[in-house]
Amino acid sequence: MMAIRTHTVIDSPIGALTLVAAGDDLCGLYMAEHRHKPDESTFGDRSAAVFGEVESQLTEYFEGDRTEFSVPLAPVGTEFQKRVWDTLRTIPYGETWTYMELAQTLGNPLAIRAAAAANGKNPISIIVPCHRVVGSDGSLTGFAGGLERKRFLLDREHGGESDVLF
Repeated sequence: MMAIRTHTVIDSPIGALTLVAAGDDLCGLYMAEHRHKPDESTFGDRSAAVFGEVESQLTEYFEGDRTEFSVPLAPVGTEFQKRVWDTLRTIPYGETWTYMELAQTLGNPLAIRAAAAANGKNPISIIVPCHRVVGSDGSLTGFAGGLERKRFLLDREHGGESDVLF
């Protein structure tokens, strides 16, 4: 039996964030204008009941007081996508990897494009830190929430005192 989905929308320094849960597990965190955001009809009823801990941890993250998240996650994707998303969670706070490093860590340096595609479809932004993956020359490349948000998140993690972006 599939868990009942609910969602809520919270404010953040990078704009409104839509949180989606399947039961008590977070299965989505989407920014405004999110490139791969599913149809909102799949998010379930609006209810803030199960999101207190997620919201608290996100607030701590944006205030610079949290470097890791401990909320239960239930991303929906292929087995390969889930491997990529699990691997993203091993990138240390304040560091970046290239897409090549991501593919190599997955054990297949030839899977750069597949790893990049899975990175781009990450349904739990910020908590699963897809923003920490950059181009081979260190440049900011694709981010489902837009490059301004990616720059903001990376600046914040590198100790920058960025103001509210949106």
